[in-house]
Amino acid sequence: MVTPLHDPTVLPDNLPVPKDDGAARHMVGLRLPDLALPATNGTEVNLSRLAGRTVVYVYPRTGRPSQPLPTGWDAIPGARGCTPQSCAFRDHYAEIKRLGVAQLYGLSTQDLDYQREAAERLHLPFAILSDVGLKFTRALKLPTFEVDGMTLIKRMAWVIDGGMISHVFYPVFPPDKSAEQVIAWLQALR
Repeated sequence: MVTPLHDPTVLPDNLPVPKDDGAARHMVGLRLPDLALPATNGTEVNLSRLAGRTVVYVYPRTGRPSQPLPTGWDAIPGARGCTPQSCAFRDHYAEIKRLGVAQLYGLSTQDLDYQREAAERLHLPFAILSDVGLKFTRALKLPTFEVDGMTLIKRMAWVIDGGMISHVFYPVFPPDKSAEQVIAWLQALR
């Protein structure tokens, strides 16, 4: 079956809402593994060693305009919406920084070339981290799903303080409101 082409910036109205399956409950208070991840800005980032507050939004995979979606993508709860989620963090980047976040990153299992194209196309002012080998994903026991031979991380967002996860947003829905959910949480702390 051929999947129709799509516009990754548009969210369909009838997306299934992901349910909290408990797969992220173990994460609050978790110390991040001492692993460096390659970033789209050419650096390697070790989230366990960053000073200050870091926000990481985690997503399955960004789509490319006019390219087919993975099989059954829109029917998988929480799969669709990676581009709108990234754009929301881009659009709220300055506000997130004003709220005391030292670093903001995206994270997926896509390779750096794929991520670089998306970061450039979407004009992201922050780097995307690649866990293409799933080493970080497995070390943290992140919730994943499989489609078309790909292992993808379920959508979530983390607040990290001093190398430890202090808050997890999971599941995230709708994806284009993920940045606003993080901002509301940060504002409530003030």
